[in-house]
Amino acid sequence: MVKVSIIMATYNCEDTLKKSIDSILAQTFTDWEFVICDDCSTDGTYAILQQYKHDYPEKFLILKNKKNSKLAFSLNHCLKYAKGEYIARMDGDDISVPERLEKQVAFLDAHPEYAVVSTAMTPFDENGTRPSRFLKPEPTKDDLLNRSPFAHATIVMRREAYDAVGGYTVSKRTQRAQDYDMWFRFFALGFRGYNLQEPLYLVLEDDNVIKRRTMRSRCYEVQTRLKGYKLLHYPIYKYIFAFKPVISALVPTAVMQSYHKKTDAKSGK
Repeated sequence: MVKVSIIMATYNCEDTLKKSIDSILAQTFTDWEFVICDDCSTDGTYAILQQYKHDYPEKFLILKNKKNSKLAFSLNHCLKYAKGEYIARMDGDDISVPERLEKQVAFLDAHPEYAVVSTAMTPFDENGTRPSRFLKPEPTKDDLLNRSPFAHATIVMRREAYDAVGGYTVSKRTQRAQDYDMWFRFFALGFRGYNLQEPLYLVLEDDNVIKRRTMRSRCYEVQTRLKGYKLLHYPIYKYIFAFKPVISALVPTAVMQSYHKKTDAKSGK
């Protein structure tokens, strides 16, 4: 059995995909397979994936959806074929530091009490990198009131935990919050996770990230929060936090961008 299955969903990312995949090929940890599902890209993404499969036939499994089905469906598609003891996430426009998998696997091997390990990450764009972003080392279910407790794209999770939570919920409600939805079920089942305080992942973030979050997607996130709050038996007075995404949408984009940049600067280590 392979130790780690890396799962990735791709859609029209031909400009960034090679650097992303090459960062996995450059990993110091080598006992992995890469399961990638293309979500009906209309550019050269799928051809790039086929070339990697040709060059590294033992390492790559390339899947393709019959129709564009979004991230949650595509990741579940990958999970059906992944054979690893651990499941790692990766996005097609991000970059993993060479020691990423080695350090996350070593952590899970040494700490059976944790079901998932995430890492700090460094945002970057065409102008370079920004201060790294860190999350609380050991979040609890109460941290879900404010934000996602783990950096989804950086996680390595035990396969049995992925199976226990049922993978990702395929729904309009979760299209931009599929990981957040999963963490409610994760904590409801009593699992624990840890955030390494080392930036082992570079995440592509430009000013359009905030703009892409529509009011509709924010309203769906409110629904996801309310459903999760009920699952975790939060007291009613805490439900006000569920409306944070909609309240944030009322703040001008320029103000939110300035806020996020200041937050990143304060979190740098």
